Amino acid sequence: MEHYELIVIGSGPAGEKAAVKAAYFGHRVALIERERSFGGAGVNTGTLPSKTLKETALYLSGKYDRGLYGIDRSVVQTSSLEPFMYRKNYIIRTESEVVHRNLLRHKVDIYHGVASFLDKNTVHIAGDKEIALTADYIIIATGSYPFHPDNLPFDNRKVLDSDSILNIDHFPKSIAIVGAGVIGCEYATIFSTMGCKVFLINHSSSILTFIDQEIIGHFIDQMRQDGIDLLFNKDIATTEATADDTLRITLTSGEILHVDMLLFAAGRNGCTKDLKLENVGITTNKREAISVNEKYQTSVPNIYAVGDVIGFPALASTGMEQGRVAVAHIFQTKDIEQLSKVLPFGIYTVPEISCAGISEEEAKEKKLDYCIGMAKHCDMPRGKIMGAQHGMLKLIFDRQTLVVYGVHIIGHLATELIHHGMSLLESKATLLDVIGNVYNYPTLHDLYKYAAYDGLGNVAGHKVKDAAAVS
Repeated sequence: MEHYELIVIGSGPAGEKAAVKAAYFGHRVALIERERSFGGAGVNTGTLPSKTLKETALYLSGKYDRGLYGIDRSVVQTSSLEPFMYRKNYIIRTESEVVHRNLLRHKVDIYHGVASFLDKNTVHIAGDKEIALTADYIIIATGSYPFHPDNLPFDNRKVLDSDSILNIDHFPKSIAIVGAGVIGCEYATIFSTMGCKVFLINHSSSILTFIDQEIIGHFIDQMRQDGIDLLFNKDIATTEATADDTLRITLTSGEILHVDMLLFAAGRNGCTKDLKLENVGITTNKREAISVNEKYQTSVPNIYAVGDVIGFPALASTGMEQGRVAVAHIFQTKDIEQLSKVLPFGIYTVPEISCAGISEEEAKEKKLDYCIGMAKHCDMPRGKIMGAQHGMLKLIFDRQTLVVYGVHIIGHLATELIHHGMSLLESKATLLDVIGNVYNYPTLHDLYKYAAYDGLGNVAGHKVKDAAAVS
């Protein structure tokens, strides 16, 4: 029986970074992966594939180029999915290889099979052959899988989840999407961009509640302008196939939809069923997620859990750092003691949404003396060059000290632009600091400067009508 200092279960973003970091610091590490491809959902079914499809949809549709150069590109009409899926398949294949090479380069021992606990230091692997490994420490990084309600007849062809949607064999003319969370909204805008009729069904009237709701209001308006039917405060009652190979969906409101496909994207569960956690006394919540402390330690001191398997925020970016923090705590590497207090959220919808810091709703709840400043993409010279008709940046700041509390962006390159906002929050910068910065011209970073001038105008008791003229 092989013994290791650390066993990592799962090669997704969290597991890969944990294993590699421990090996980098000279520790003997084993990684167990149940699939033949590496990278977990981040590479194979979630983060990278869906974002690649978004970029493909924008390219094939010419959505942001229409009329910009005196021509009018439109969606490439084709009965074949190959143009739509080509880049996604390439990214999955190449990035899985990158993860594999990274593990090998750091001399991590790799085992394929399904892992389960025999005791707190022993893991059984059921693969081509059955073996057991022991370790001083174990990190669970098994990720998550799509939740399936009992009332939907999933068949991976007409009724799909966020994993199987990546392997469709034909492009739908219409699709109903259940769940207006991050995944549901991303796919709703992707399919809409490709010319598909989209019905987005949500059980409540609020969506993406962790994002500033003024930004979400703009996003909802944009979805409606793009022809997405938003069916709020509704759910699916029944789903049945029809003679013409479509789906007849009856909503709880009594409305009936006829669509080619149904995507259920309302939640994911932690991949913990096969781990036999009962053998070590670890329990999970109703979503099968594992509870951990601030160092990602479970109720069993030598067993840690990171990534999607511990629930919110379930982002590849945070999962990677959780893995690194766990290893830092286990082996006392003294480099990364905890996650940054300022974390970005990125939603790869069309348009993109990204934020860091507190929302206006949170500022009100905390009874802060705050003010806001805003700037629009279409008013920026770079925005005009790009043809950006929509989009905005919103700053939330202290009315007295002018310290920036939150940055919220919707529109072109939002997930890239947010990183400058994070640096403002981490350094406790003020609006005067923003105005004092020099940005390349023309760039969309001018949004920060114009929003800061707008904010100063609001503090002074009058709104600056033309921030560009002031700056």
